[in-house]
Amino acid sequence: MTVGNPVKLIIQFMIPMFLGNVFQQFYNIVDSIVAGQFIGVDALAAIGSTGSLMFFVTGWLNGLSSGFAIIVAQRFGARKYDEMRHYVAMSIYLMAAFAVVMTVGFLALNEPILRLMNSPENLMSDVKGYMGIIYAGLLVTAAYDILAAVLRALGDSKSPLYFLIISAGINVFLDIALICGLGMGVNGCAYATVIAQGISAICCLAYIKKKYHILHLEKKNFQIRLNSFSRLIALGVPMGLQFSITAIGTIIVQGAVNIYGTTYMAGFSAAGKIQNIITMIAVSMGATIATYVGQNRGADRMDRVKQGVNYCWIMLLIWSVIEMVLMYFCGRYFTWLFVSPSQTDVINVSVTYFHTVFWAYPFLCTIFLFRNALQGMGYGLVPMMGGVFELVARTAIVVFVAGKTSFAGVCLADPMAWIAALIPLIPYYFHIMRKTFSARK
Repeated sequence: MTVGNPVKLIIQFMIPMFLGNVFQQFYNIVDSIVAGQFIGVDALAAIGSTGSLMFFVTGWLNGLSSGFAIIVAQRFGARKYDEMRHYVAMSIYLMAAFAVVMTVGFLALNEPILRLMNSPENLMSDVKGYMGIIYAGLLVTAAYDILAAVLRALGDSKSPLYFLIISAGINVFLDIALICGLGMGVNGCAYATVIAQGISAICCLAYIKKKYHILHLEKKNFQIRLNSFSRLIALGVPMGLQFSITAIGTIIVQGAVNIYGTTYMAGFSAAGKIQNIITMIAVSMGATIATYVGQNRGADRMDRVKQGVNYCWIMLLIWSVIEMVLMYFCGRYFTWLFVSPSQTDVINVSVTYFHTVFWAYPFLCTIFLFRNALQGMGYGLVPMMGGVFELVARTAIVVFVAGKTSFAGVCLADPMAWIAALIPLIPYYFHIMRKTFSARK
């Protein structure tokens, strides 16, 4: 990505990224669709209420792997291939260690966390069982995250997509087979997710071994160097924390929504999953710009970094307007994916959410751009601070309105968080760019 037309390169890389992100979201979305359509509203509420918690857990692993991959992309851009392989090996160590610790910790704290989130007693058994299975499969999630991140760091965003398509299809089949055929209920959805993710991880590993000789690791690559761990952690942990801090905010909002009852939980869940799909363009553009910036920073092409970010910003603002129109006018119909059109109370909850937040999508899209651009240049602290600003804004709204006003008041937590996140991101990006180009004059 260090030569050629930036717009063409970014779009070519982003499209497979977008499709891959959609299929990765597909796991939890299919679980919710099958549960809502074949089991009922309570099952949709149970699985839906885990969305923010799953984002917290899997987002941390995804953030870590993305941060580690930026160093891999920089070494690849600088053509330092032996160093690149070493950092891949060290990333594997770290991802495995984090996954094991998280599995043990979250399994032990499963029920206390759910009670802190105000999970209704009638849903507790289903929610606890579902999340327990997800926690037990975190090693599988970590394996796919790091293997896919390394492929994308080398500029290959298509292969992870193909493997996700295969595993997503398997997930659909298993969801239906385990729920409708074997009557396993909500737990069947969780087993389907873990098995499908495991298949995608195996496919990634097999493909790397067959096609990417540059990534074939030798014994010397696995020699532990503490300074290498330090570099990876210095970038990976802030990115993981950024995801987790954002997720903590959504957990707080979910806890506030749970106060309003099962109908609101189901409607809020459906709205959140629809919004996740519609914003995947922005998420994928952000992930693309991180790789683009990482490679060009490694090749010392800061002029191309500036070009790429500017072009992406224009494209994202155009897309955010399309999002606004789609969510305001079509949100009701998208909700039919999750519940029958006769479930008007649940659908109206989703519509209330969309009508409350639609105007703020330009701010949300802008977050993904500047957060990932800074991370691609190797700056992890300020993007993490953007997550802290998000958390503070969400918490403040929830504290002042949860249980004291209408559901729409709780929905305002998202737009306020998106605006707050940009307070440190935009000024710091332009400061870094001015500093970089001034030093070259």
